[in-house]
Amino acid sequence: MTEDARVDDELLTIGAFAARARLSAKALRLYDRLGLLAPARVDEGSGYRYYRAGQVERARLVALLRQLDMPLARIAEVVGAGGAEGAALLAAYWADVESRLAGQRTLAEYLRGRLSGRSSEMYGKFVVETVDVPARVVITQSRHTLADELPAWIGASLGRLETAARDCGGVTAAPYVVYHAEVSMESDGPAEACVPVADETAARAWAREHGRSWETGVRVEPAQRLAYTRITKAQVAHPQILAAFEAVEQWIAAAGLEQAGPCREVYFADWDAAGPEDEVCDIAFPVR
Repeated sequence: MTEDARVDDELLTIGAFAARARLSAKALRLYDRLGLLAPARVDEGSGYRYYRAGQVERARLVALLRQLDMPLARIAEVVGAGGAEGAALLAAYWADVESRLAGQRTLAEYLRGRLSGRSSEMYGKFVVETVDVPARVVITQSRHTLADELPAWIGASLGRLETAARDCGGVTAAPYVVYHAEVSMESDGPAEACVPVADETAARAWAREHGRSWETGVRVEPAQRLAYTRITKAQVAHPQILAAFEAVEQWIAAAGLEQAGPCREVYFADWDAAGPEDEVCDIAFPVR
């Protein structure tokens, strides 16, 4: 056995190990309880904990990862993987953190605008118009979902419905998502993905086959007038999209109209091919 190996195998009391790892004994007991760093040996009679000197690096790594507010399960994955794989797991976690912080930063700016009375300035950036849409048959999929799960669900559900539309006479208009109640981090809707199709009989047959497992349905939407504003891919992100919804609501009230149904997002462009400044979506409300 080499000298380094003998040093790494050296057993230390929890106090001596804590001093070498620059941690408290209380922290080491917590790490043990959480399954992140177990003692090398626990004396059956006294209950004293002993650590190997070679565990110092792991102890320090766990402590540093906890300073990043990393969930315990993720810490276990990173520490367990180690090396390049552990570094990759850490990079993925931190990318998620930065994305969340960017969204929160934008939300804070949006809320500062509201609290300081600058809402009208934000709403003035949106051009609101009306359009009359004919009655149409739509196949749908509904789900209760929170805001963080919403983008992934929209993409997946509209993709499934557009595939199903091939057996229902084809897609006849832009797909859209209807919000029957608020979707946020506290409220879960429901939201309803909708794809207009040509063949009502085929659509009803499809819904009978898939309705229970997919939470799908089919209905005929009546002809209606929509008040809408067109936004770019960048503006679809939360919370920029909130300002678009509020701008349309303000315009409806100022125009002396009434909302005649739940709000919706109409996706008329190829999302994957669009750039941040390309127009991709209409924020719309039925009005009368």
